[in-house]
Amino acid sequence: MVAGNRPAAVAGTWYPGTAGALAREVDAYVADVDVVPRGRLHAIISPHAGIMYSGPIAAHAYKAAAACGPYDAAILVGPSHFVGFDGVALYPSGAFESPLGPASIDAAIGDELRKLSALIVVRPQAHGREHSLEMQLPFLKRLLPDLPIVPLLMGFQTRDTIEGLADALTRAAADRHVLLVASSDLSHYLGATAAATHDQRVTSCVAAFDPARLLDLLEEYPEAERGRYVGCGAGPIVSVMLGARGRGARVGRVLKYGHSGEISGDNSGVVGYVAAAFGAFTDVQ
Repeated sequence: MVAGNRPAAVAGTWYPGTAGALAREVDAYVADVDVVPRGRLHAIISPHAGIMYSGPIAAHAYKAAAACGPYDAAILVGPSHFVGFDGVALYPSGAFESPLGPASIDAAIGDELRKLSALIVVRPQAHGREHSLEMQLPFLKRLLPDLPIVPLLMGFQTRDTIEGLADALTRAAADRHVLLVASSDLSHYLGATAAATHDQRVTSCVAAFDPARLLDLLEEYPEAERGRYVGCGAGPIVSVMLGARGRGARVGRVLKYGHSGEISGDNSGVVGYVAAAFGAFTDVQ
């Protein structure tokens, strides 16, 4: 099934629109990361705000992934901010355009995922304006430049969708080393102190590698409030954590936490960010 290339939607606004400027910014964030885990890495969590805000956090996730590679493909799972739908929307083929070059899509893995779960459907129109996956490309294209991607957007974040996607992520491309990427910001527009309190509930689940507890936390809130108090991509995080466990990950590690107020200076209403990794690590934390 041919969808054609997806044009970049937020290049030049959320991140630099030219290759040189974008590479310099990504390189600067990555250079500030001092410690990365060692061993076999199966999954990461990375934020997706404007790069000046979330880039310093995302760099920790992608430097860890690059240090623990190589991989055969990256399956990207993010929330849909603009289009509501049941299940998971796959962009099936072609590439995602980027100032650093196109990220080619692994159509074979996408086809396999669709066969594994009826929840996963071809829906390229859901990806048109969406930034949650696009904001992963600056780091992917700079640190893992030849890695093909499989773009997935989660619609309504129900338990059935979260667990169904997790099962497909566990079983897809079982003979290949796949990097799972959950794209999510944490709490939205709370004061910095309140944000840290709410975000710590999420990061404690991540550090304990406890996706069941995180899913229970998500369901403490009505659907309309989950992004504000837990995270806009909490469903993708749970699916990726479960999928990573099914693929052999044994440890969860929070690599870096921060919020937008640390950049803007305005702590009255911040967005929280976390970088995390899941795998079978050989270094000492």
